[in-house]
Amino acid sequence: MTDTPQKINPIVSTHAVCVSFGDVRALRDVSFDVMPGEIFGLVGSDGAGKTTLLRLMAGMMKPDAGGMSICGMDCVLSRRKIKPLVGYMPQRFGLYPDLSVEENIDFFLDMFGVESSRRTERKKKYLGFSGMLAFLNRPAGDLSGGMKQKLGLACVLAHEPTLLILDEPTNGVDPVSRREFWEILQSMRQIGMTIIVSTAYIDEGEHCDRLALMHAGRILMVDKPSGLKANDATLQAAIIARLSEADKELARDAFGD
Repeated sequence: MTDTPQKINPIVSTHAVCVSFGDVRALRDVSFDVMPGEIFGLVGSDGAGKTTLLRLMAGMMKPDAGGMSICGMDCVLSRRKIKPLVGYMPQRFGLYPDLSVEENIDFFLDMFGVESSRRTERKKKYLGFSGMLAFLNRPAGDLSGGMKQKLGLACVLAHEPTLLILDEPTNGVDPVSRREFWEILQSMRQIGMTIIVSTAYIDEGEHCDRLALMHAGRILMVDKPSGLKANDATLQAAIIARLSEADKELARDAFGD
């Protein structure tokens, strides 16, 4: 008698999600799943809909149509239950520049109600991952761009979310800090955290288990980086070629052959 393989349910599931802002259709019938323990990347040009999609996942917006669930719970109906499960870092993360590194992470520990018995351990763990333990008393406003991003990540991780959502976290950060940031994400993945990250740097897509290529509010394709670039020399070449093809398809739809 053979064991029946156990079905693994997705952490995030979206079905035909649509969002419009006036006459602008930000998301059009977006559907995909994110599985437990993977790094799922969103790539695409500015205006593709990446930020809108991540804001929906973080519970900051409601879709106009379609549905989205996190850990099997509807993102609209179960918003309060989902909130403790999610860590969200927007493009402009809300650090307090006049507070020290330690005071900033203390604020987030307070906000998520982390028990006092766990606070020292959490601070040591996540500020250690981020290389920030040597700067506990430094005001956040005096940190470099890369250090601010790493502190922001430590603050988001402090309540140990099931799902980590990051919106272009390395945009404008120096190459060394970018590499260190991704090393932290890989460490989080290894302990079972699910990560969804949008990026403006196509080369960072190589660090993801799977990528969703977005354009004009649509998901063009979802695949492993190796699958996306199967017919091209590099991931960048593959994505540019697919976006060019998508633009031609939109033009044909708008103006005919």
